[in-house]
Amino acid sequence: MTDHHSADDRVRAALTRVIDPEIRKPITELDMVSDVTIDADGGATVSIRLTIAGCPAATRIETDVREATESVVGAGLARVLVSVMTPEQRRAMTEKLRGGQGARSLQFSPDSLTQIYAITSGKGGVGKSTVTANLAVALAARGLRVGIVDADVYGFSIPGLLGLVTPPATPGGQPGMVKPTQVGDMILPPIGFDVKVISIGMFVDDTSVAVAWRGPMLHRTITQFLTEVYFGDLDILLLDLPPGTGDIAISVGQLLPHAEVIVVTTPQAAASDISERSGAVARQTGQKVYGVIENMSGLMQPDGTLLEIFGAGGGADVAARLSAGQDSPVPLLGQVPLSVALRSGGDAGLPVVLGDPADPAAEAIQAIAATLATRGRGLAGLSLGISPR
Repeated sequence: MTDHHSADDRVRAALTRVIDPEIRKPITELDMVSDVTIDADGGATVSIRLTIAGCPAATRIETDVREATESVVGAGLARVLVSVMTPEQRRAMTEKLRGGQGARSLQFSPDSLTQIYAITSGKGGVGKSTVTANLAVALAARGLRVGIVDADVYGFSIPGLLGLVTPPATPGGQPGMVKPTQVGDMILPPIGFDVKVISIGMFVDDTSVAVAWRGPMLHRTITQFLTEVYFGDLDILLLDLPPGTGDIAISVGQLLPHAEVIVVTTPQAAASDISERSGAVARQTGQKVYGVIENMSGLMQPDGTLLEIFGAGGGADVAARLSAGQDSPVPLLGQVPLSVALRSGGDAGLPVVLGDPADPAAEAIQAIAATLATRGRGLAGLSLGISPR
């Protein structure tokens, strides 16, 4: 009997290493292990309950449970019985994950330790989403817990940039986007390159159809993303805002007045003039402009010179003008050069910071990520830039 108890304890200890791939917590903490029995032959039977029927992570969880159990009792001696949580068990789990807060509570309140950046631009086509996706992946690669809210409802592109796509339903059709898992009233965001992502593109049946919504619907969607989507304890949350100064920028300012704004611009005056307005609108809702990123800063030539296709100085100019409205100066965080690898990585769903880390654009984005990762605020600051997963 003593041996059985000892084996039972060792199996349960091994199961603490099995992580739910969507929620990113041990299955033992999620009350997904319902029973462990040591059999007469020295093997073990482990009963687990999945969060929902048809759970996308079911196969991986079952495999990990079997491997963890066999590490204690021996190869071929583990049996895994799979069932599904009852509605009551699901509710208890989601309440536990929310820390007792209701389903409609804002996850990222002003007292949250998560550092929040709203990435904005004055006009479209400046590479804001590409910069956001690569920045998020670069931060996650440093060990930080990172999430993205793709708030660019009209031009959602973050899932595609992070490879969260599915094959077309019909030959020649448009590829789809990976769907979130819904557990009761909680939405689990898909994960691309260790970044948790939510996007309106994940909820539409045909990604080629335009989303034609007005203010109230847009506000409701952003509110839902910030309340019902379970991001967990993030170090950094990035919001990819649509270009300009419309409804979503105002909604984000109202919901997250403590967020800091990063303005993306290109070097030419036509873009930088407009970019200044997006920073100014953010300040009207109480947000602080943290910095400016200049994208498409030039094309590196084989001889090492930089060909300034779109001119020069726009980023520094925007930073200087936005500094005039704040107590502290707005820095130019970095200049990202034009890059074929950056573009092709976006098309392929493989961010350049991973796919071609020696590319000048990747190095520029990594330098910006280093600045954000070492800030002395929020979870990132408390953990010196490292947070255990």
